[in-house]
Amino acid sequence: MSPLATTDPKELRPLLHERIEHAPDEELEAVRKALLLFEAKRTFDELGRAMEEDWRSGKITEEKIAEAIQEHRARHPYR
Repeated sequence: MSPLATTDPKELRPLLHERIEHAPDEELEAVRKALLLFEAKRTFDELGRAMEEDWRSGKITEEKIAEAIQEHRARHPYR
């Protein structure tokens, strides 16, 4: 069985670091892009949770959104 089959983060982290360290140069850009996708998804999920909480708490309402749009349009009128 592959050592990467483990799901224990304490065991998996050093194995992944080693794989990245020994990856051929031509694969590094693909590894970087994959890590950026994971980071983007994590950020998107965090933003979604924060938005849901703001809606639940009343920090964001349809009225506040409409007001913000009106204020923006007043400061930046269309020509």
